[in-house]
Amino acid sequence: MFHDLRLLQLLPAAVLVTQEGVIRFANAAGLDLLEAPDPASLIGRPSDDFVHPIDRARSNHRVQQVTVPEQAGRPNKPSEFRLRTLRGNLRMVLISSVAVEWQGAPAVLMCGLDMTHQSEIEDQLRESEQNFRRLFENMQDVYYRTDAQGIVRHVGPGVRRVLGYEPHEIEGRTAESYYPQSTDRDAFKAAILEKGEVSDFPGQMVRRDGTVIDISISSHALYDHAGNFAGVEGIYRDVTQRKNLERELQRLATTDMLTGMANRRAFLECAESVYEHSRSNGEPLTLLMLDLDHFKSINDRFGHLEGDRALVAFAQAVKSQLRASDVVGRLGGEEFGVLLPLTSMDEGLEVAKRILHSIRALRLSDDAGHAYGITASLGMSTFRQSDRSLRDMLDRADQALYQAKHQGRDRIASQEPLGE
Repeated sequence: MFHDLRLLQLLPAAVLVTQEGVIRFANAAGLDLLEAPDPASLIGRPSDDFVHPIDRARSNHRVQQVTVPEQAGRPNKPSEFRLRTLRGNLRMVLISSVAVEWQGAPAVLMCGLDMTHQSEIEDQLRESEQNFRRLFENMQDVYYRTDAQGIVRHVGPGVRRVLGYEPHEIEGRTAESYYPQSTDRDAFKAAILEKGEVSDFPGQMVRRDGTVIDISISSHALYDHAGNFAGVEGIYRDVTQRKNLERELQRLATTDMLTGMANRRAFLECAESVYEHSRSNGEPLTLLMLDLDHFKSINDRFGHLEGDRALVAFAQAVKSQLRASDVVGRLGGEEFGVLLPLTSMDEGLEVAKRILHSIRALRLSDDAGHAYGITASLGMSTFRQSDRSLRDMLDRADQALYQAKHQGRDRIASQEPLGE
């Protein structure tokens, strides 16, 4: 018995021995567990005194189970119980019991491990998981993961808000299925393979209802243990409102509010691009510069509001004679520019004649019913191999416009010979 007690004292687990529900022995670990200053503070006390009322019935039932003959000294399975220490502190303890003989009489040996800290960790993990799940369920971004073939293997619940699909409707399908243009997906894949990750990468997707939305993607490549590309993981979000605002700001910054045409800056930027393309490919290019004749007299006679209406009608008459590929803009005041790609001098002259005819055909009247008509002067220039830049074409067209006005207005002039 001396050696048995010594071994029990050395055990790191808490050990209590009870007879008829009363504590007869507690090792050092048991004293620590119940925060008892010495064995005397425990010996003779009912073990129920330390079991939380919620677990008391279950504890008594388990003690009774190990004392039946069928159990034959086999310990029951460990189970967690709440215990209250002598200092009133609550502990979560994993306890297993077994029937033994103590000092010649039946007894129950209880072995317990303090699981309070682990239980707290589990509670924290559980709370953390619940918080993460709640965040994951309500996040505005869509989490996704694809394999090396572009098949969606997992997608978050945010896809319901962004694309209108349930997650299971997307999983198992290719990510390309939701791109309106394959070039967007190709550009994304190329960037991922080159850099390994992308941030705020632009693109578009198609919602379930057919609406095309703008998205922003932040993702990184996945690799297997051998270093082979294994897929992509990341998030994307709906940025349609932001993109629409950016597009509207861009439109406001590049559009003449009165006529709806490109403003001077936008016209010159676009014209520069068209000019460089034509120059690189050796393609013909014609530039027209137009000026509404006697515009000041319209303002003086009918007022500035009517002058604005005349400018709008003038602009519409010009646009009505142009192709979608032509570039037109308001350069300032009553002066406008037109750039005609893939257009020779003779072809440009025909366009110019149609424009002037369309302007002459306008029948305008002010609020008082006074009718009037308008005309325009037009200067032309075409691309020359000797041109150093677009500025050379603009200068020649501007000089030709001045020539047309000097010669009496309502006519076409050019520094190149014009066909009849």
